[in-house]
Amino acid sequence: MRITVVASNRHPIAEPFAGGMESHTWTLARGLRARGHDVRVHAGVGSDPRLGDVRVLDDRPLSLTVDARDDVSMPAETFMRDHHAYQRLMLRLAADRTVDVVHNNSLHYLPVAMASTLQCPSVTTLHTPPTPWLESAATAADGSTFVAVSSHTASRWSQRLRVAQVIANGVDLDRWPPGDGAGGYAVWSGRLVPEKGAHLAVAAAAEAGVPLVLAGPAPDTTYLQEVLLPELGHGARWVGHLDHATLARLVGSASVAVATPCWDEPYGLVVAEALSTGTPVAAFARGAVPELVTEQCATLAEPGDVVGLAAAIRRSVRLSRAAARARALHTCSAERMIDEYEQLYRSVA
Repeated sequence: MRITVVASNRHPIAEPFAGGMESHTWTLARGLRARGHDVRVHAGVGSDPRLGDVRVLDDRPLSLTVDARDDVSMPAETFMRDHHAYQRLMLRLAADRTVDVVHNNSLHYLPVAMASTLQCPSVTTLHTPPTPWLESAATAADGSTFVAVSSHTASRWSQRLRVAQVIANGVDLDRWPPGDGAGGYAVWSGRLVPEKGAHLAVAAAAEAGVPLVLAGPAPDTTYLQEVLLPELGHGARWVGHLDHATLARLVGSASVAVATPCWDEPYGLVVAEALSTGTPVAAFARGAVPELVTEQCATLAEPGDVVGLAAAIRRSVRLSRAAARARALHTCSAERMIDEYEQLYRSVA
């Protein structure tokens, strides 16, 4: 099939990934291309050329007149740049008769609002709970088939939108091979932002008496400098934003992976990645995280309960690594995810 994937304009689809959505898009596009599909990816500057036909979303400086910029309704520059980029893309795609399906993997409202202008079917993956702009577009426009990354996310959208299917995210199990867990530490990975709760992982690991290694990008410098860094030391350290192979080894060598969502996590890719390496999980039971795990491979604590999470860490270090890997094979594989998207593409096209 001829598949166009619309991705994020803010971050490149390349390692080291800015977040789970970028990792998901990379895995999906790469897997579809490996199966012989003609895949075109519209994404941010710096996206991985190995994905094949990668086209940069319009990154030219936004040209507005002085009168337009001086108007009291002028929004932030970043908003206008995103609006401009996706508007130009959707207008081009509306005239393109060579595509079998457009898969919208962005969080922008225009690929949804303008889906009915396309010459082919459109699929939109819902990666987040409802947001004002996206909900407005989704409930007012026709033309896209909606997929959610978890049952939890589907339920959040169900009040205003018909979600056709749940297709859980998947990870490439070969790129997240089983580790030996011999490092003797707990690991936390993800974006260092307040809603991911890395500071709570530091507190819980200290309470449990287990060293903690944190890895991931730090886009929120205020959170990093004022909240997280003062808590490090005494057994907890941050190793930065790692490339994929290094991160996979770090997670695979850990005795336990800690996940601390402080919001309703739409999926929880870091949990799937940990299970793939055979590393048991200790996590807050929030959002979609409970869908990913069983008592054989994870221990859940009440959201925000640091003492409960410390107890979960102590229990999970004793769980079976084979059970964690088996859970990933059963529910978290990229092969399963791509199978389901292929079936959906064929059904809408």
